[in-house]
Amino acid sequence: MSKPKIAIVVGSTRAARFADVPTQWIAKIAKSHADIDVEIVDLRDWPLPFFDEVASSAWAPSQNEVAQRWQKKVAGFDGFIFTAAEYNHGPTAVLKNAIDYAANEWNKKPAGFVGYGSVGGSRAVEHLRLAAVELQMAPVKSAVHIAWGDFLAVRQGEKKLEDIEHLNQSAAALVNDVAWWAKVLKAARAADAIASEAQAA
Repeated sequence: MSKPKIAIVVGSTRAARFADVPTQWIAKIAKSHADIDVEIVDLRDWPLPFFDEVASSAWAPSQNEVAQRWQKKVAGFDGFIFTAAEYNHGPTAVLKNAIDYAANEWNKKPAGFVGYGSVGGSRAVEHLRLAAVELQMAPVKSAVHIAWGDFLAVRQGEKKLEDIEHLNQSAAALVNDVAWWAKVLKAARAADAIASEAQAA
């Protein structure tokens, strides 16, 4: 079986976003993991409108062409790490919108989070964990929370994320968890597919 493919989803599209910094940092750590393949997925490249379909794609095919391409993109991954900025105690609208534009494509795959902002983006991450559960994902316990002091130090150029040891430790645990669950769930989905084909024969 091929190695699980993990998407690192850049959860902000603002011109002045901080997201590129944790994205590149966690991607470097993830790419050093021998058991997974890693791809950065930037929501700037997916100009989805605010959700305006007749129903979730779980119930009716999406009409928007970008949404259709997005669903195929999501389907091609075996696990996800999301960067999660915190806006007003929640995740960015663009990230939640992108999550809502797919449905079954998320199912039975792990989700991990790199939060930043007030209290390390923890409230945004908790919102996203709830959405992940509803989508039958497996949100992993390990997470990265870049708290305000570390965020400012990095933003102002006083430090780099790789200089902050407790964040490196959290990142390694997160990647290990996502890799483990991606491998296990990829095998389980493959077994389910074989069983379904056998029943249909």
